[in-house]
Amino acid sequence: MTDSHHDSESFAHPVSVKLLLAVFFALVGLTILTVLLNDLPLGKLDIVVALSIATIKAALVVLVFMHVWWEKGFNIVAFFSSLFFAALFIGMTLMDTNTYRDQLDGFPKSDRPDPPVVRNAQ
Repeated sequence: MTDSHHDSESFAHPVSVKLLLAVFFALVGLTILTVLLNDLPLGKLDIVVALSIATIKAALVVLVFMHVWWEKGFNIVAFFSSLFFAALFIGMTLMDTNTYRDQLDGFPKSDRPDPPVVRNAQ
């Protein structure tokens, strides 16, 4: 009697422990880098640096832990095109905010100032 669990066609490719540990430590290192860069006054680059690190971390998770690196070409195209269209729809929605700017500017504002943000609470 044959065991269907050992069928080579249905078995997913194994990922080496060395690669998994390398990606894990890369994710931990990038997280520590994000926390350390939080205290630096980068100005307008602050959001660009944070989103760049987050994008690298997301790419590592998708490529290795979701096994997209070893997928067939069509599956990769389908996955990344769905991300592209989601970004496109969100971008088109955000471009429409100027249409309602008059209503947003007329919204009553609070007279109380915003509380100060303490970044180095040690």
